[in-house]
Amino acid sequence: MARLGALLPLALAAVVVLLAVAATAQPFSNPPTGHGPKDPVPVPVGSIKPIINPEPVDNPKPVDNPKPKKPMKVKCHNRKRYPYCYGKPMDCPDQCSQSCYADCYSCKPVCVCSVPGACGDPKFIGGDGNAFYFHGHKDADFCVLSDLDLHINAHFIGKHGADGMSRDFTWIQAIAVLFDGHHRLYVGARKTATWDDDVDRMEVTVDGESVHLPQEVDATWTSSVVPALSVTRTEATNGVLVVLDGRFKIRANAVPITTEESRVHKYGVTADDCLAHLDLAFKFDTLTSDVHGVVGQTYRSDYVNQFDVKASMPTMGGESNFSTSGLFAADCAMARYAPGHHVHGDGVAMVSELAGISCASGMGGQGVVCKK
Repeated sequence: MARLGALLPLALAAVVVLLAVAATAQPFSNPPTGHGPKDPVPVPVGSIKPIINPEPVDNPKPVDNPKPKKPMKVKCHNRKRYPYCYGKPMDCPDQCSQSCYADCYSCKPVCVCSVPGACGDPKFIGGDGNAFYFHGHKDADFCVLSDLDLHINAHFIGKHGADGMSRDFTWIQAIAVLFDGHHRLYVGARKTATWDDDVDRMEVTVDGESVHLPQEVDATWTSSVVPALSVTRTEATNGVLVVLDGRFKIRANAVPITTEESRVHKYGVTADDCLAHLDLAFKFDTLTSDVHGVVGQTYRSDYVNQFDVKASMPTMGGESNFSTSGLFAADCAMARYAPGHHVHGDGVAMVSELAGISCASGMGGQGVVCKK
C-alpha cells in the first residue's frame, strides 16, 4: 500500500502530460503545402466565385490627369519695323503657356499679365511703374482712364468676400472705350458656367455692331467707318488685339476662374458661373497732361505717389471719384472727356519701359497696367 501511495502522484502527473500533448496535436485547419489531402473533395462547377479585392479605403485609385496642353505659339507680325523677327514662331513660357504674345523688339514671347494691362483681382501698375490695387465693388462701373479725346471704363464683376473681409473679390468683365466724340468700342467676356478653351466667349462691338471674326489666329477685321481701327485674333478663341492707329492698342484675353484658384483663394465660385473675365494689356500713343482716372492719373506730370510701395497690398481708395453711372457713361467725378476739343501739342511723353516690368515695349507706346 505504501508503494502504491508513492506511485499514485507519478501516475497522475503522467496523465496530465499526456492530455497536454493531445491538446496541442489537433490537425491544422489549413495543412501546409505538401501535407494536405491527396484527393481534395470535388467542388460543383459554377460554385466558385472570383474573389474581388476592394481598393483600400485609405488608398484610393489616383485619377488620371489630362495631358498638359502644348504651349501656344505666337509670332511677330510687324515685318516693316522688325524684319529680323517677323514670322518667327515662339512658344509661350511655362508660366503662361496659353496667354502670351510676341515682343517684336526683343523677339521673345511675353506673358500678357507681365506687362501693363489688367489681370485678375485688379492690381494696377501706374505710369510711374508702381503697383497698387483698386478693388471697386462687384456689378459696378469705374473710370480707368479719362482724357480729352479718350475715355475707358471697366465693368467689375465679383463675389462677396469671405467671412471677415470688408471688400468684394472683383474682376474686370468688360471695358468700354469712347473715342473721337461719338465712337464706342466694347470688349467683354460672356458669362459662362463651364469653361471650354475651344468655345469663344469673347464679345467685341463697335458702335453697337458686333465684330465677327473667323475662329483662326491672325483673322483680322477692319472698320469701314473708322479705317484706322482693327481687331485681330491672337488666338483661335478668346484672344484679340484691338488697334486704333496712332492712339492705342488693347490686348484682351477672356479667361475663367478655375476650381483650383477658387479653392486656394476662397473665391466661392459656383457651378453656374466660372466668372469669365478679361486679362488686359493697354498701350497708349498720346495722352494729355490733364489725363485722369484710376490709372490715368498716374501719368500726370503733377502726380505724387502716396502709396507705401513696400506694402504687400497697397490699395487705392476713393471709389466715389471714379464711379460712373454706366459702362458707356463719361460722368465720373474725375472725367476729362470733352469730345470736339482739339488736342494741342501737350501730349505726355510715352514710357517705353515701366520700372520693374520687362518687355513693356512689345506693344509700343505707354502702358496702363494691372496684373495678378
